[in-house]
Amino acid sequence: MTGASGDGKEYRVRGREEVLDETERKSSEILDLMKVKARVTKPGAGVMGCSGSQDERTYRGWHPWSIWDVSVEELNEVMERLRRSLPKAGWAIVKDGHDNTPAKSEQILAESRKDGFAVDIRLRDRRQHKKTSIISVTVNSLCYRFK
Repeated sequence: MTGASGDGKEYRVRGREEVLDETERKSSEILDLMKVKARVTKPGAGVMGCSGSQDERTYRGWHPWSIWDVSVEELNEVMERLRRSLPKAGWAIVKDGHDNTPAKSEQILAESRKDGFAVDIRLRDRRQHKKTSIISVTVNSLCYRFK
């Protein structure tokens, strides 16, 4: 079922809990592909508005999380592992390079077009600032309309 929004776009109608559960499953899939024993942030998935939409009934699943408490060398290995394993798991890597921040963090952007998800993965090497280095992950779903 689809529904027209106030901005003229058609969005598939889906329940919030269904989208949240699916977003968390995709996040778990990414964590499994990392194959690393590390600390992981706890907060679960949430919803946020769709950029460019004027309709408050449109939303997308969103799950930001990070891993840390492992060496930068191990984090680099995780990024290499993701480069190999994401395509095998149905994710198309659309960017593999550095982000546009002053730190020029290593970044992988990938899409699971079949499932309607995108992921932004960044290795944040903070050693020069005497801070803990991390890999941050943000999983986003397509935009939907609330039931």
